Amino acid sequence: MTDHQPRSDGPARPVAPLRDVRVIDLTRILAGPYATMILGDLGADIVKVERPGHGDDTRHWGPPFIADTASYYTAVNRNKRSIAIDLKHEQGRELVYRMLGDADLLVSNFRPGVMDRLGFGQARLADTFPGLICCSITGHSPGDPRALLPSFDLMIQAETGLMDLTGQSDGPPTKVGISIADELAGLYLVQGVMAALYHRERTGEGRPVNVALNEAVLSAFTYQAQKHLIGGGTPRRMGNDHPSLVPYRSYRAADGDFVVGVANEGQWTRFCSAIDRPELSDDARFETNALRVEHRAQLEELLESRLAEGLRENWVDVLRKANVPCGLVQTAGEAIDDEIAMETGLIADGGDGVLTVGSPIQIGGARTPAGTPAPRLGQHTDEVLTELGVTTEQMASLRASGVVA
Repeated sequence: MTDHQPRSDGPARPVAPLRDVRVIDLTRILAGPYATMILGDLGADIVKVERPGHGDDTRHWGPPFIADTASYYTAVNRNKRSIAIDLKHEQGRELVYRMLGDADLLVSNFRPGVMDRLGFGQARLADTFPGLICCSITGHSPGDPRALLPSFDLMIQAETGLMDLTGQSDGPPTKVGISIADELAGLYLVQGVMAALYHRERTGEGRPVNVALNEAVLSAFTYQAQKHLIGGGTPRRMGNDHPSLVPYRSYRAADGDFVVGVANEGQWTRFCSAIDRPELSDDARFETNALRVEHRAQLEELLESRLAEGLRENWVDVLRKANVPCGLVQTAGEAIDDEIAMETGLIADGGDGVLTVGSPIQIGGARTPAGTPAPRLGQHTDEVLTELGVTTEQMASLRASGVVA
């Protein structure tokens, strides 16, 4: 790890295993910022390089806004320092190059070739900074013919077949309600970073890490992909049904929806007793899960009729007492506002009086605190430049030339 001074602002954080790691963050939008935010949550010093006068595009992706910054941006950029540098300017690129001398990670999500044109290509950096770990998130792998195409989450959900797997069987393909391709890629990148840091700790060598959005999604297909690869048929959208388990879906009670997930025969027997239909567990058509999948239509008709007779909270209460996995179907707002999320600290003050969803990671029984709020554009320009040894006079000259802001 590099020997540099810790960030100067924000409260001390008790869970900071990456506190000696410095990251130069050239990412924008979601996948890259999400990954670097996780690293920041774990204590890394994230120096986010943004375009003067505009910054990360998502600063403007609103409404809603918090002050003059879109809430979209604030959701994935906490625990970072913002420095506004024009990378189109040679002096701006030189500043970033100097920053890399004290960095452990360089993270970008440009299309292939852009980093080379900026002077930050892997070959050049490896010669000058052999311990630097260069990380990138792209839409497709560098060798993919589609690698140069713009690839937002929506395009990836469509191309990978995720949309075709999502939605009701008789309805159109539907995207997932969050930017799942971006977030999966960000999570995979963090895993790659941890492995690369471990490798460097042992060898001193910084090895590049790359994650492609489309591959992140396809890797998450797991059992759906394996079914197809062994000749079990192309996966298809089934609404809330499960391709391999019955009953495992949502049901409509008299007053709303709830879910039941039966994953073994003991649960099946208890489920039948709990809904006062013990004869179903003795029915030859439904004795095993494989048979229940085979006779899905007949069984579901019986279950839907029975479960529609009661109230959903009553069903959930009865099933939980029988140790059968189940739960209410909530709105996103209800889940976010759940008092348990507040009590456990997942929903917390983001450092500026605004509540935010914090990190789910707990280490040694302690949750990583929310830390510092998403920075204003260029909030830490002077601070970071001072760490580089840039004088006040030089800063003034750089500002006058539009190199920094």
